[in-house]
Amino acid sequence: MLVFSEQNLVLLSVPKTGSTAMEVALKPWADIAFYKHRKHAPYGRYQRKIAPFLREAFDLTPETMAVIRAPLEHLRSWYRYRAADLDVDFDGFVRAVTSTAPPSWARIGTQHNFLTDRHGTLGVTHLFAYEAQPVLRSWLEARMNSEIAFKPLNVSPPAPTPISRETQELFDAAYAAEIALHARVTATGGHLVNAV
Repeated sequence: MLVFSEQNLVLLSVPKTGSTAMEVALKPWADIAFYKHRKHAPYGRYQRKIAPFLREAFDLTPETMAVIRAPLEHLRSWYRYRAADLDVDFDGFVRAVTSTAPPSWARIGTQHNFLTDRHGTLGVTHLFAYEAQPVLRSWLEARMNSEIAFKPLNVSPPAPTPISRETQELFDAAYAAEIALHARVTATGGHLVNAV
């Protein structure tokens, strides 16, 4: 998570959406940077803990931004990241993630939960589609008033990720809200402005 006081903006770093590359590229403009276990603080925690701190300590009420990735591709990225330590193929990984009691290696959370409040309402002001990188970069360049380049960082090694039709159906049902949210962002051309 990065806080930019001059730009009145907070970047919420959704895991596996290029957040490390974004943070490295944008760090020169940041006044506050959260790392380690606070790097990926979700919107709910930001709303409860960090927003009040910024308001009280710095008189800041910033807009927020984040990136959402196509949900199945997001799971593929998680799988590639953990595959070396797993004795399961991608199909089994998806089944574990979507089960009612996932094992520890399949507890990855969802982008939808990361981006919404406890009522399931989208909280971030600006939500970008991971697949619309030029839109994201152009908006950031305008906001920072500078050219910005993202260099690939923390890229997971390749791994096969086939999925059966049955598992795809399980995934579609379990991730319906996230799939719909990603579709909303994609329908806007890659930048959803949320009136919060």
